Amino acid sequence: MKKIGVFHKLKAPIDNTVMGKLVHWLRERDYQVCMDRDTAALIDESSPYERDDIPQQADLLIVLGGDGTLLSVARIAHPHNVPILAVNLGSLGFLAEVPLLELYPALENILNGKFDVEHRMLLNARLWRNGEKVEDCNVLNDVVINKGVVARIVNLQVLVDNQYMTSYRADGLIIATPTGSTAYSLSAGGPIIHPSLHMLALSPICPFTLTNRPILIPDNSIIQVKLTTENEDVHITLDGQEGWEMRAADTLEIQKTKTTLKLITAPGKNYYQILRQKLNWGTPREEEDLRG
Repeated sequence: MKKIGVFHKLKAPIDNTVMGKLVHWLRERDYQVCMDRDTAALIDESSPYERDDIPQQADLLIVLGGDGTLLSVARIAHPHNVPILAVNLGSLGFLAEVPLLELYPALENILNGKFDVEHRMLLNARLWRNGEKVEDCNVLNDVVINKGVVARIVNLQVLVDNQYMTSYRADGLIIATPTGSTAYSLSAGGPIIHPSLHMLALSPICPFTLTNRPILIPDNSIIQVKLTTENEDVHITLDGQEGWEMRAADTLEIQKTKTTLKLITAPGKNYYQILRQKLNWGTPREEEDLRG
């Protein structure tokens, strides 16, 4: 590894001393640091690169921030097959699981080739209107269809692999990857899915029919959701960061992307440990008892 791409969260509060120290540490060891203009400006530097340019320039990406920062980087990074080290500067951090205190020991191992990678699934979402594709985007967590502020219950017709599954009357619908199963889908009553499992979760939001429950389907499925409600304010939200308008008779088509996101795992941690820490499962004493 010779070129290291660095991203930093751009929303307040921002402590630019963390990035300044990291950039200095990397340059001392003769690594070339690539930053986009906005990131470089945080430490009073300039850069010729746009944000989308960094993944194709770098051998490793370091993301300083929380899960939101990582989600935005994931959408531009996955086509380039570059591994990502996500460092948690936020609070929850299901994805950005490396704490700041462990950054430099983790970097020493990574730059010496000692690291493990998880391949996280992404979804491609396409919106079709009158037979034409009008929107196209990839997501790591989820695609959400929901009503506007004053909209009534929306009607959504769902097909899986061209087979009619059901029609939802609900406040909305969440289609989540295993990575996204601990995000909005979890709040809507969806299951937690281990990231190694090959499945997707469809979770209705406040369904009118109580028998409409979350369902798991194979991740090689093609999902089509058609809006059959007339004259309603309905939106599609992608990873909670980008949005589209959905009109009556529009069809949202979702399927797994061919590429995956290469996420470097925190050394000495496993998925169940992260769940216990982030969701406050069990107690420290119970964990000590299990260890003997």
